[in-house]
Amino acid sequence: MNSSAARDDWAESGRRGHRRGRARTWLMGVVAVVIALGLLVTGYGVAIEPRLILDEERIQAHIPGLSPDWDGADVLVFSDLQVGMWWDNTGMIERVVEDTVAADPAAVLLPGDFLYQSETSIQERIQHVTELLEPLTEAEIPVYAVMGNHDYAVGAVDELTAAFEESGIEVLANEAVLMPAPGGGRGSGLFLVGVGPSSVGEAEPQEALDDVPEAAPRLVMMHNPTTFPELPAGTAPMAVAGHTHCGQIALPWSPESSYMGLTEEEEIVADGFAPDGYGAEGNEMFVTCGIGFSLAPVRINAPPQLLTIELHPA
Repeated sequence: MNSSAARDDWAESGRRGHRRGRARTWLMGVVAVVIALGLLVTGYGVAIEPRLILDEERIQAHIPGLSPDWDGADVLVFSDLQVGMWWDNTGMIERVVEDTVAADPAAVLLPGDFLYQSETSIQERIQHVTELLEPLTEAEIPVYAVMGNHDYAVGAVDELTAAFEESGIEVLANEAVLMPAPGGGRGSGLFLVGVGPSSVGEAEPQEALDDVPEAAPRLVMMHNPTTFPELPAGTAPMAVAGHTHCGQIALPWSPESSYMGLTEEEEIVADGFAPDGYGAEGNEMFVTCGIGFSLAPVRINAPPQLLTIELHPA
């Protein structure tokens, strides 16, 4: 090989090495950017959205047979406190309770999952939850609850029910109760139907509905939204559920692509109003995002939520 050809080969080899070096540098830069973005998103999902952002959602419900005493009344809903989860969200619970007391609603509904597995004794966790909710009953707001699947999983339903009842929170287990009209009105009351969690086999919606006179105005509260399709037509003009945490990690504008939506074996409404065709005719359901966590203390595009239901006659 002559010297000219050797120089050309050497130069080409150098250019190839330079290109490979630039490709490695570019790839390392991309990896660094991806890692940095991942850390930023994780930091946001752990420290910002669940701790500092509260979604205050307001919806309207039109209830057949609702008396004028209830027209325009607000019922507030928040769920899934999950106290006992590692790095749980008690600061946000305190904020939600404070905002609820300030709103002075006609009633407060708590659709379950108050506890989470913990190394601390269950009795201590029950006392903690009761203390967190105590300002509601001290403000003389009627408060109603159903239990969630985690409350059953930790074996605390009986103790938690007793503690709630003692503090003034009425616990419904597949039963209905007549809520008094706000302001001491003398019109007909509003029935609240409370259904247990279906995910642990504790949901008996028909049993709960049997306590309600036919055509009487009612709201329905359940833990699992999958109970909703079991409600007969026209028996739940407004139902609320929790359980899903709105997926906890959800793609923007696409709740069906949340962690919950992608991993559930059965069709589930993870966020907001149930779509047409999910549930019987004349029934409507809203799924609230809750406050706490399951598996990991992170929320991305699924902030804690305080729901206000503004009631009107149909």
